[in-house]
Amino acid sequence: MKLNKKAFGLTCGILWGLIIFVATFWVIFRGGGNTLALLDKFYFGYSISYAGAFIGLIWGFIDGFIGGWIFAWLYNKFIKSEE
Repeated sequence: MKLNKKAFGLTCGILWGLIIFVATFWVIFRGGGNTLALLDKFYFGYSISYAGAFIGLIWGFIDGFIGGWIFAWLYNKFIKSEE
């Protein structure tokens, strides 16, 4: 069974963006570690703040979409070789 690259990329992008968004709000409300602040090295403009949560949502979506699309593409390539 082949994976739809666009659908898988959108799913991964939405999930990863929401994970970054929720994790940022979790750190804001609960306080705590600075581990999540390391994302500012990868996601330009990200910080542990309300605005940073939305920036992380956008970057997370882009990152997740690209990663999911590449995964689905590779999966389809390897599945083809087995048929």
